[in-house]
Amino acid sequence: MVWCACIAISDCRSRHISNALVVIGLIAAFLCALFDICPFGVSAAQAAAGAAVGLVALLPFFALGVMGAADVKVFAVLGAWCGMHALPGLWAVASVVAGLHALWVLAAARTRVAALWRRRAPTFELAGRRATPFAACLTVPLMVWLAAQVLAGGAR
Repeated sequence: MVWCACIAISDCRSRHISNALVVIGLIAAFLCALFDICPFGVSAAQAAAGAAVGLVALLPFFALGVMGAADVKVFAVLGAWCGMHALPGLWAVASVVAGLHALWVLAAARTRVAALWRRRAPTFELAGRRATPFAACLTVPLMVWLAAQVLAGGAR
């Protein structure tokens, strides 16, 4: 939860997530899996598979220039924490949250839809912040899911 909160705060404040923070999350995920204290019950092998799938799944979006490298790395770390079985649902929820955020920014910045198709112009900007903090959109729903699991007695 603390790591997710740090990621979300960093992404929302500066649209930057340090590699050190990503590495800390990855090491913590693997240590928890190795010592069988992971709240999601994944083994070390499942953590490795989840990290690999998370990295490969979002890499094409980075290659197309529609997602930052930090977003891809954070998704890989979340794969290590949760296992690959949780990634499709997490990605779907994060995408909906990111879409709602983008619509809010468009409305708040009074950006015309036609302006989105102009070449070489920023897509949209509000208060000096461009784009949507997708890593925050990934981690906040995960924190809500984990809190719900803990309250329901399902997480370890």
